[in-house]
Amino acid sequence: MPIVETDPIGQRARDSAPHRVLPPAPAKIRILETADRLFYDEGIRSVGIDRLISESGVTKATFYKHYGSKDRLILDYITGRHEHFVAFVNDLLAANESSEDAIRALVDRIVSTIESPGFRGCPFINAAIEFTDVRHPVRELVLVHRDWYAGIVADLFKGAGHPLPGDAGDEFILARDGAMMGGYVGDSIAAVTALQRIAERILADSHR
Repeated sequence: MPIVETDPIGQRARDSAPHRVLPPAPAKIRILETADRLFYDEGIRSVGIDRLISESGVTKATFYKHYGSKDRLILDYITGRHEHFVAFVNDLLAANESSEDAIRALVDRIVSTIESPGFRGCPFINAAIEFTDVRHPVRELVLVHRDWYAGIVADLFKGAGHPLPGDAGDEFILARDGAMMGGYVGDSIAAVTALQRIAERILADSHR
């Protein structure tokens, strides 16, 4: 299941008028923002539709008009988290000339996330834990996100000159996952320090 929809321009007839994409309705945005906060803070399954409606300040009819079901809202939540991170990575790549600088900036972002107030771990890992069926659409979205993330990291290590960028990316992702989990349930200082140490060791392999 793709996370980001493809541009429908290529599917239009040559003489058709351009399709004007309207911005989301304010109520729809408010529902999604409320879901983003509650799903991350308290868990997806524990937050009911009535709570979402109440805290969004919308009517039940408005909720169902925009989402139809909680399931669709959950998928939009995961999609939104992915798109937000894609935008961050694009900005990070644009702001750093070298791959090594980009990797270190990525580590810095992970560290600041772990040390931020209200940190509850990785939203994608949390979602996967709640939905145990690997065929569930939530799990499919999480897998797409993680495959994309692994590809980005492998490309960065390739740019840094690592002889085995795929292996380096796997190590980095594993260290990142461990830091996110350890930073939430255990000693956050130890978690981020270990991540920084592992990232530097992997980068050092690029110069051997």
